[in-house]
Amino acid sequence: MILACHTLVYSDDAEATRAFFRDVIGFPHVDAGTGDDGWLIFATGPSELGVHPTGPMHDGSTSARHHAISFVVDDLDATMAELRDRGAEFSSGPDDHGYGIVAMVQVPGADDVQLYQPRHRTAYDAAEA
Repeated sequence: MILACHTLVYSDDAEATRAFFRDVIGFPHVDAGTGDDGWLIFATGPSELGVHPTGPMHDGSTSARHHAISFVVDDLDATMAELRDRGAEFSSGPDDHGYGIVAMVQVPGADDVQLYQPRHRTAYDAAEA
């Protein structure tokens, strides 16, 4: 059966991206490389998968088909402050998106990822119950 969700980030500078997740975000990791290449794979904690429609939305807008990465936090303001202290930069936030409070953190060599403090029940909490 399925054991976990393995998320992929494609980067123009994989070394910088890996260093960011290791040193700034602080994810635990293993080195899955076969030599001195530092092929880090990160533990990202509990996971859940949401499926969103491409459109039309209730406001008439649409969204292109794509995948996105979001990291769930319990206190967005505190998380942003801690990450800023470690050198993180944000392209937006905190912003109220209805489903939660959101900020986009810049990832060196890759696209931004979303941090959000949800207002809804989370699936990983339901799986533990």
